[in-house]
Amino acid sequence: MDVEPFGPGSMHWDTAGEYRNLLVAGSALVLQTMHPAVGAAVAEHSTYKSDPWGRLNRTLTSVQTWVYGGEDGPAEGRRLREIHRTISGVDERGRPYHALNAEAWAWVHLTLFERFVALNRHFGTPLTGAEQRRLYAESRQLGHILRVPERELPADLEDYWRYFDRMVAERLEPHPTALDVLSAMRGAPAPPGLPAPLRRLWTPVGAGAGEFSHFVTVGTLPPAARDKLGLRWTVKDERRLRRVGQAVAALTPRLPERLRYMPIAYRARRAAARAAAA
Repeated sequence: MDVEPFGPGSMHWDTAGEYRNLLVAGSALVLQTMHPAVGAAVAEHSTYKSDPWGRLNRTLTSVQTWVYGGEDGPAEGRRLREIHRTISGVDERGRPYHALNAEAWAWVHLTLFERFVALNRHFGTPLTGAEQRRLYAESRQLGHILRVPERELPADLEDYWRYFDRMVAERLEPHPTALDVLSAMRGAPAPPGLPAPLRRLWTPVGAGAGEFSHFVTVGTLPPAARDKLGLRWTVKDERRLRRVGQAVAALTPRLPERLRYMPIAYRARRAAARAAAA
């Protein structure tokens, strides 16, 4: 199937490469690993605990390639399916799983649309209904890049929200991997390559960053998912998150592109702007 790459003018082109996406990256992984097949596969085959910085870098590179890689985007989608082809096993409850199980593969992708909507609700300007429809149409395009079976992609925005609510209510569970992801956020090791004098300072800095990441992750989860995981969230917490969100929403548009966008996105956007001006 031929898939049209993303380019200038699409909503993904303008938003998918922003650094503020990191604010919902943790909650996306939690939602994904609440699916039993995804949770089992990540527990057995992911390096999120042994090499968290490497895994984050590889994930960001892959995601940025989907949107900003031009013809390399569909190729990256094919590569991902190929490397997941052999990931299978039996989980702690005796249930067989496979990384390319159609429902599970689709869920990993389809959580990203809900997280984009949540990102703008918490840390930007909430998307209008028309903007959500446009973004979801692009999300289906991204699903084709990732080779998600067509039957697993809700047809339109209304179908999507019915699908999402049903998945949270009926298929997600407080999987040990999701809870472990939340716990691991609080103890991230120092980034590789950090100079030795700075490594000694990482413990207090890393602890503070870990607590902040955990706080934002819990706060931005859908309430129904948060309840399933037994996570506490207070009115005071909500007010604090709202203040953080207002600060991010005010700052982001004022940043120069090189500070607003991750490197792959920044370079692609610069190249597109130069080509348009030529």
